[in-house]
Amino acid sequence: MQRITLSIDDDLAETLDRHMKKHRYASRSEALRDILREAQAREMLDDKPQGKGKGKDDGFCVATLAYIYDHETRDLGRRLTQAQHKHHDLQVATLHVHLDHDSCLEVSILRGPTQAVRALADDTISQRGVRHGQLHVVPAALEHEKHGHGGAAHGHTHIHA
Repeated sequence: MQRITLSIDDDLAETLDRHMKKHRYASRSEALRDILREAQAREMLDDKPQGKGKGKDDGFCVATLAYIYDHETRDLGRRLTQAQHKHHDLQVATLHVHLDHDSCLEVSILRGPTQAVRALADDTISQRGVRHGQLHVVPAALEHEKHGHGGAAHGHTHIHA
């Protein structure tokens, strides 16, 4: 770990301190590390040439897609379920919560090529009757490793975020 000295004006220092207190960081260093990790993740996602095969992860990500929808909207529940089945390769799990008589919250855990995950999210959020949709994408790498778990060595894929 490197130690750096950072000079910033008073307004930015106050902003950092408010951010630190709001999110309950123990120190400015922890707050800055998380801010920089977020910037690094955005940069990694923006730098990936979607679908063009750069690097070993080819723009791979893990993500959450959260949205609220009106389950009374004609055929919406069926359309959402069909989309989930159509993209079963991207869907890890989905949590469904009934908020009131008309509204449902769904949170889907997704993983796969970033371009495909974003397309699924856009298709879902743009459905008539879906509101308050939000996709949170975290860049990740797929690594094929060979190692043992208490017995003989074997190979499988790990996701490193």
